[in-house]
Amino acid sequence: MTSELDFPTPLDRARALLRTAPVVDGHNDLPWAMREQAGYDLGALDLAADQSDRLHTDLARLAEGGVGAQFWSVYVPTRLAGDHAVSATLEQVDFVHALVARYPDRLRLARTADDIEAARAEGRIASLMGAEGGHSIDCSLATLRALYELGVRYLTLTHNDNVPWADSATDKPVAGGLTRFGEEVVREMNRLGMLVDLSHVSADTMRDALRVTEAPVVFSHSSSRAVCDHPRNVPDDVLAQLPGNGGVAMATFVPKFIHVEAAAWTLRADENMRAHGLHPLDTTPAGMARQREFEAAHPRPVTTASTVADHLDHMREVAGIDHIGIGGDFDGTAFLPEGLGSVAGYPNLVAELLRRHWSEADLAKLTWHNAVRVLRDAESAAAGLRATRGPSIATIAQLDGAAPA
Repeated sequence: MTSELDFPTPLDRARALLRTAPVVDGHNDLPWAMREQAGYDLGALDLAADQSDRLHTDLARLAEGGVGAQFWSVYVPTRLAGDHAVSATLEQVDFVHALVARYPDRLRLARTADDIEAARAEGRIASLMGAEGGHSIDCSLATLRALYELGVRYLTLTHNDNVPWADSATDKPVAGGLTRFGEEVVREMNRLGMLVDLSHVSADTMRDALRVTEAPVVFSHSSSRAVCDHPRNVPDDVLAQLPGNGGVAMATFVPKFIHVEAAAWTLRADENMRAHGLHPLDTTPAGMARQREFEAAHPRPVTTASTVADHLDHMREVAGIDHIGIGGDFDGTAFLPEGLGSVAGYPNLVAELLRRHWSEADLAKLTWHNAVRVLRDAESAAAGLRATRGPSIATIAQLDGAAPA
């Protein structure tokens, strides 16, 4: 344990704490940013160099931020469907493998909780993968299993749009939560040891998944709906179920999800991007230039590490200290809070929580122990389930009575 005499400022203490309990971050969109900006070419966009003018993430800033493990999102947009979504997801997975292979002294591919601990002991960053959106499996449990074999350790059940078997938080409800096939997806993920990620899904989908699951769930990058009433956040009744489930909700840094006025401002910024023929999530240099132009004319509401801390305070109160974590969503958003503008910023959040009298033991749970434990518990649940049932061969047509949309 550190003391105020050893490290006189909260930021000094935060950095010391992160040396022993580094951050396990639930969601970073670097793979898609690399696809968009460099066609996955790590020679053209070398993460061993300073990339602060183009990305939120590079190796030096990961080290500066005290990151010990990262779930790299192998996200693909919902405009890609069917085989196109599957193949693009495989390309994202392939990039993460290439990323780790290029920087073996800094990164280690991790498939298990033991791998995460081993990477920390070696002084390397554990690199895990999460697939963001059920469209990535194209209603195929065999595809789900293939992603698991390639190292994907969570599946976010939806992204911004519904899938045929689950409702998204930001689409018109159709299924009313999970369909029967959606429930089977959750059960098969449990059997594999793949974490069920409930970020992006509707509140009814969250509740259905918690009813069905036989293993802990995660929210890889979602904050508190009671603090900021946005559909991407987690309602209190769902947070309150996490102690019974064993899951972890990982607070995000995206301003529009954590600050009411920032949400309204972002809607206007998104409209401006579309008016210029650009996607609102375009973080290429051209896209960011347009965003900065809009921001110069229309200053955005200020968010800071304190804004994120407000969410974590509430989430700790409702779910308990053993059931919260961090999922910044770096390189997946155009805007970030002051002090959290890149992966180097985590010490600023920890310092803010120290100022709020969080104990170092509690902060170590937030940054490291909770996330490692939830993966280990999912592995343990899977070991028991595999002893009692084999791979599911169910189809959406059999369970829901219709072919995939």
